[in-house]
Amino acid sequence: MKDEKMQFSITHIRGRGFQPSGPRSNFLNFILHPSSFILCLVLVSALAGCSRQPGGTSRATPNAEPRRVIAPDARNPGRLIHVVVALCDNQYQGIVPVPAKIGNGDDPANNLYWGAGYGVRTHFKRSPEWTLVSESANPNQFVLQRLVFKHKTKAAFLVADGYRGREIQQATTDFLTFAAGGDIEPIEVTVGQKKITLYCGGGADLVAYVGHDGLMDFTLPEYPSKADDHERDAVILACISKRFFADPLRKTGARPLLWTTGLMAPEAYVLEAAVQGWLAEEPGDAVRRRAATAYNRYQKCGAKAALNLFATGWGAGER
Repeated sequence: MKDEKMQFSITHIRGRGFQPSGPRSNFLNFILHPSSFILCLVLVSALAGCSRQPGGTSRATPNAEPRRVIAPDARNPGRLIHVVVALCDNQYQGIVPVPAKIGNGDDPANNLYWGAGYGVRTHFKRSPEWTLVSESANPNQFVLQRLVFKHKTKAAFLVADGYRGREIQQATTDFLTFAAGGDIEPIEVTVGQKKITLYCGGGADLVAYVGHDGLMDFTLPEYPSKADDHERDAVILACISKRFFADPLRKTGARPLLWTTGLMAPEAYVLEAAVQGWLAEEPGDAVRRRAATAYNRYQKCGAKAALNLFATGWGAGER
């Protein structure tokens, strides 16, 4: 797992003028530090042959199963986080290919963003703060695996959905729909000896996206609009997400708690750090600093570079 992490922590973007870089943080430092321009030109030129031309775009399968509509007075037994993960996919996403084992969007167990060392499933299963209470396969036609975690000391639940890699467009659409308060879905889990109902999707208080920034590769036909008066927060761990998600997220009415300004590795330790700050009801800038600290701890990119990679709110320091 560590070897995979060291070599392929960033699945760099192809198309739209971006070229791949070396592993870890060299290209990120170029983005954040223009003084490295000449050195990075050399690196980019040397590695340009690794890039691919935009090809297999995402195939979003029409949703054959209507979503269930839940009464607006449905309530969760605690704060709820819903995480949408688009599994890394060499064939259907605009990335420079990673090794086949971790870049198969139909294999969640080994996928870079799910079952690999710093994927969402593996990281939260190992976390001392969360307990896995439910694990299911194929909860719908787009999602290969769903996990439900309960926080050990707080009244909080985290639902994580691992979307088939080729369904990245559907994953993006669902993330925005949930952020807008749409598609509330009830799921039943057992905690201890007690069965409880959670309302995920648009019933979540915090909605997160983890994976490749598909909005670099495709355009959604429409953006979901805010469906209710509930205030939700959003976390978007994908490359340059502030630029590409700004317009659609604004329409949902959700508040951008954490998003990014450059290329990054969308790994689960950043998500956990953001969730910790959110559960502690910290302001956005404190959550941003938590995320940057976690990112630098694993990526060794420098504290300043890591902080500059993340943003909160619609403006600098805005919550």
